[in-house]
Formats: sequence, C-alpha cells, structure tokens
Amino acid sequence: MEFVRVVVNGALGRMGQEIAKAVVLEPEMKAVGAVEKEVAQQYLPLAGTMELVPFSSDLGALLKECNADVVVDFTDAEASIAAARTAIRQKVSMVIGTTGLSEDDLREIEQLCKENGVGAIVASDFSLGAALLVHLSRYASRFFDHAEIVEMHHGTKADVPSETAIATAGAMLEGHGKPFECPESEQEKVGDARGVMIDGIAVHSVRLPGFLAGQEVIFSDAGETLSLHHNAMSRECYLQGVLLAIKKVVKRKGLTCGLDALLDLE
Repeated sequence: MEFVRVVVNGALGRMGQEIAKAVVLEPEMKAVGAVEKEVAQQYLPLAGTMELVPFSSDLGALLKECNADVVVDFTDAEASIAAARTAIRQKVSMVIGTTGLSEDDLREIEQLCKENGVGAIVASDFSLGAALLVHLSRYASRFFDHAEIVEMHHGTKADVPSETAIATAGAMLEGHGKPFECPESEQEKVGDARGVMIDGIAVHSVRLPGFLAGQEVIFSDAGETLSLHHNAMSRECYLQGVLLAIKKVVKRKGLTCGLDALLDLE
C-alpha cells in the first residue's frame, strides 16, 4: 500500500500534536517527520504509538531526508510562508491552516506552486461545519438584503475579526451580488458599537475564555430572520478537514483557498 508521507511543521503546538496523532491513525498516511523552532532531540515519539520520527528545526534538510509528500503547517504567518518557500521549491505540497497570511503571501504561494508543479491548500478553518456554514451563507444571501455576523473565539486569539468571518462575509457578498443594506443608528453612544462594517455586513467579535471557535450568521428582512450557527467544541473538529486536504493536495496543482473548494458543494 502506498502512503501519503507527511511532515508536521509546528509539531509541538496544540494543533500540531493533534494532526500528528490523526495522521498516525489514518491508514492511508504515514508521519515521516516533525519540525519545531527549537529541538533538543533527534527523534520525536508520536502520541499513542511506539513510533519515532525524525525531529528537526531545519525543514529543508528534513524534507531531503524523509522524502515527504506533504507538509502540514499550523504555526504563524511568518513561519508558514517560510515553510511554503522551502517545501514547494523541493516539490513538496503544503496544507496550511495558519491565519494572517497576506494577499501577497498567497500570490507568492500560488506562483511557487505553478513554478514547481505541486499543490497547496490554504484555509482559515478546517472544520467541515464551518465550511458548510460559509456555503449556506453564500446561498442564503441571494434572498436577504440585511445580514450580520457574530464570531466567537477564545480569549487568546490574536486577530479580530477572524479570517473565517471575513471569508464568510466575502462569500455572502458574492452570493448577494451587491453590498447589503445596513440600518443607520441615529445615536451611537459608544464607538464601533455596530461592529466592523464589510459592505453593509456588521461583523461582531466575541473573545472569551469559554469559547474555542464559533460563528453565527443572521439574515433579516421584513417580518422574519434566519440564523445559521456553528460551534467548534474541540480541536478534533478540524482533523477530518485536515486529513481530507492532505489526501486532495497531492492530486492537485496550484493554490486552493478554503476547505469548501474540496467538498464538491453545489
């Protein structure tokens, strides 16, 4: 049986550990390496197994050693773009779940994929439920003129609003075909009380320690409202999407943005 050979960049991070564990349990995959900024041992034991994989702070050298097919990266924007440059130039595909990548970063990744004939999948959220929420929000936007988004995350999340919320608003505007209508308040007693405005969509950000990740999209017109709501209760919800992306990326070329692009949604 032929395995997809996977290296996890940021292997000691919360998502990195979960991904490594999921890859070990997936029959069609094999974890062949792990990377961290600081490494004090040559091999890393994989959670729940007796298996050891090469462990390094040098992604380029490790890729040459382990003959990887895919690098999975859930680190930060600076580390992710550096990893993409290294991996793709060695013709290794990338799955990136890092938020904060700029449009210039995405264009560079796309160009690197084109030059080296491999694929990269970048998504701000690998939850299947979140991908379906984006898809359903795009569809519902055809029928409503008013909409708002409430996104909820843990208190240590760095970015506001979330990239998932921004992507959702973009999908809604695509489905609506024009800016949404947003009622104006005569008195705003506290600045930015209506949230961040994205072409008529008010986006509100909640940051509290009781949340992991969630989002509600509220549509409204005269006499009715429609709410679409998704909650992530644990990081396990991202793993099915990550494993799907690993399987898909080795068969694709170029840059794919968003998990929904892999789900054959209509």
